[in-house]
Amino acid sequence: MQGGPKSDARPTRRRVVMLVDNGVHGDSRVQKAARSAADAGWEVVLLGIRNARSEADSWRIGDAEVRLLRVPKPLHRLPREYRRSLRRPLAYASTTAAAYRVQEIKAWKADLYERRVRVQALDGGLLSPVRRAAQLPSRAAATALARWVRFRSGETRRLRKLQADPEAPLTRLPVRFWQGLLGNRAWRRLDPGLWDFELAFRTALDELKPDIIHANDFRMLGIGARAKLRARAAGRDTKLVWDAHEFVGGITGRADNPRWLPAQIAYTAEYAAYPDAVVTVSDTLADLLQETHALPERPAVVLNAPMAPPAEADGDVPDLRALCGVDDGTPLLVYSGAVNPSRGCQIMVEALPELPDVHVAFVTINPNGDNQFSEALRERAVELGVADRVHLLPYVLHWQVVPFLSGADAGVIPIHHKPNHELALITKFLEYAHARLPIVVSDVKTMAQTARATGQGEVFTAEDLTDYARAVRAVLADPKRYRAAYDEPGLLEAWTWEAQARILDELYNSLLGTPQTGGARPPSGRRPEVEREFAGTSR
Repeated sequence: MQGGPKSDARPTRRRVVMLVDNGVHGDSRVQKAARSAADAGWEVVLLGIRNARSEADSWRIGDAEVRLLRVPKPLHRLPREYRRSLRRPLAYASTTAAAYRVQEIKAWKADLYERRVRVQALDGGLLSPVRRAAQLPSRAAATALARWVRFRSGETRRLRKLQADPEAPLTRLPVRFWQGLLGNRAWRRLDPGLWDFELAFRTALDELKPDIIHANDFRMLGIGARAKLRARAAGRDTKLVWDAHEFVGGITGRADNPRWLPAQIAYTAEYAAYPDAVVTVSDTLADLLQETHALPERPAVVLNAPMAPPAEADGDVPDLRALCGVDDGTPLLVYSGAVNPSRGCQIMVEALPELPDVHVAFVTINPNGDNQFSEALRERAVELGVADRVHLLPYVLHWQVVPFLSGADAGVIPIHHKPNHELALITKFLEYAHARLPIVVSDVKTMAQTARATGQGEVFTAEDLTDYARAVRAVLADPKRYRAAYDEPGLLEAWTWEAQARILDELYNSLLGTPQTGGARPPSGRRPEVEREFAGTSR
């Protein structure tokens, strides 16, 4: 940090603006990075996106300020929603238009029926031949038009199915055409919705005049790169840090839009040359990013490790076993995080008939609300007759996660084989470790290698019910053997957020050529205006 003109002046705080493409709540990595950077003396503003669950547009995480921006998304609607296609020329321009026409015809037929029964009611139940004949043309027209609308609506459904088929020639050809013509700039035609983020963030970002822009994940990379260029044009040497949470080429594409993934890959490739430094979540991903984007330096690794409770933390940590209604002698497995199908959570329920007396707890977002995946787990538990041994619980505050999870006998990561699942020690792996839980993990590359090397858990073949049950029995039979791995000197110390925060602070200082801070600055004593720290598990 740089000092002021007087020796007793407080050093000027350099401003870091962090960008994230979510509502901040539930994103532990972003929350911890913002707090720790502010504690180390940086002036931190975190810009996120306001969504339906957002309770406020701004608040504080420690001394870091959070601001949520509204992001109108008209460009996110696909161009096909606005025009017709030669593949099915009789289809409506959009599914919305098709639905409107179908409903409109139904309403017309209902109106004609009402006229007929009204006349019958007025004529004492009889409909005169003259009145009946007068209605025939309208009824015939409505019937014919209804058939025509149903046909066109069917054509619209068939067209959408073709457009969502990545192997359909007329789906592949436009993608390849734009890739060949524009190269990495092809995202502008394949997914113009990425501009919606730029248009929402750019004014707020420019007004803050940051010294460092910390762009989380790939969508924010382009926003940060363009802001860096604008700052340079204005005579400011703003530095850009890209925090790559995952490998874009390993993301599962969108079933309804084959253009989406090629667009994100091109977008990332175009702007990957702009950051002054790159950080990521694992050594494996660091190597992959350097190779893919020809980065001049290997990205620094900042693990998404658990954070010690903040100074202002208060309140008792919820009791996991009490919430599940089980005593200390009941075998309890815990899973913390999203429960979508690729996370493999179904196997934990499916195995319960083979694991008598074992209970499982899913700590996840919105477990009792509008969450189709939670409901699917609950319904399957009922079908198998094990509903009394399946417990769906909400997230706790991020600093409570580790002590909360420690009430279980083992932590489970039944994740499926997906490219990005192979690359990192994900958040829950490190949280389970700090909770000193034996870990049952599927054989995804990085986590399986780590668990085998440390001896902290058992590895099973992903999606193999029999092998999963074997691994669970092993850790429940001898938990002390697996917990002993955490006694290895330095293991857990390296897996703390405090150690990771020092890496980030040193990186910031090196970019600006400022002296190292030597650790976090003393608390300012200022009471946060609002403290809204949500669950500690993301991704």
